[in-house]
Amino acid sequence: MSKLKVLLTGGAGFIGSHTAKLLFKSGHEVIIIDNFSSGAPKHSYGKFYEIDLCEEKALIKILKKEKPHIIMHFAAHIIVPESIKNPFKYYENNVGNTIKLLSAMKKVGIKNFIFSSSAAVYGIPKKIPISETAELKPINPYGESKAIVEKILRDMAYAGELNYISLRYFNVAGADPEGELGPSYTQPTHLIIRALKAAKGELPYLEIYGTDYPTPDGTCIRDYIHVMDVAYAHILAMEYLLKNTTSNVLNCGYGKGFSVKEVIETVKKVTKKDFKVIEGKRRPGDPPVLIANNKKIKKILKWKPKYYFLETIIEHTWQWIKKI
Repeated sequence: MSKLKVLLTGGAGFIGSHTAKLLFKSGHEVIIIDNFSSGAPKHSYGKFYEIDLCEEKALIKILKKEKPHIIMHFAAHIIVPESIKNPFKYYENNVGNTIKLLSAMKKVGIKNFIFSSSAAVYGIPKKIPISETAELKPINPYGESKAIVEKILRDMAYAGELNYISLRYFNVAGADPEGELGPSYTQPTHLIIRALKAAKGELPYLEIYGTDYPTPDGTCIRDYIHVMDVAYAHILAMEYLLKNTTSNVLNCGYGKGFSVKEVIETVKKVTKKDFKVIEGKRRPGDPPVLIANNKKIKKILKWKPKYYFLETIIEHTWQWIKKI
């Protein structure tokens, strides 16, 4: 595909930065909007505008100036327990600011949109693996905020106001295999990062949140997907959308799950380090099992993930964690 102008909101964040690098390396022009609220650092793969999405006039000005072919919307609050304690923060940012972005797009005449959604929209699914046709019943405000935006996008697409692809991520993990980028959360809640920080000695212990789930070993099971495979899915989604102008919703996962205890054992194996693990109570808002049915994304986008071994995901993250 010829060189495109791609605007990324939240392009300094974890998934956004890796996607920015892949777009840049593929020869596209990358424009990034980020408010750096999560502490993510700037990188060299794009032109930066440091603004907040609530600043609609500034957004319109940037969109008129840059005239991107497509917008990839990564910017969001993403911590499930925090969303339960502070739901307004999540609705204000994840829903309210997305509406302002869509409003700015509409006023400028930009119609192509890729949305970072989440498996959290499914809640506690009745059938595993989960297909895109499963009922959306989120059990936390984070998941609800993503489901609301999906409904807005669906209605706007039906009215002919935009074309979109919503990628429902499962548990995104890993880091840039070349070691240039990685997760930069100041207070990580993701299991693999917390386990690696415990292995590095930065945490005194790793706490397991619940060991009484209806799973083989009592801990939650998740479908972990490497961030570079997610970034690659965005490139394919962009090419598909610009060629076909057909809106769609796609799961982004490997179709295989690992329990918390299995992840911990793999972290110990990869790092060759032991660390203290304590068993705690369940966190509110955590479903027992989330595993993707990924047949649709493979069929429609011809997506072929490269980094699907759990050991690879952990090894790449470990190389990054040791550096920072």
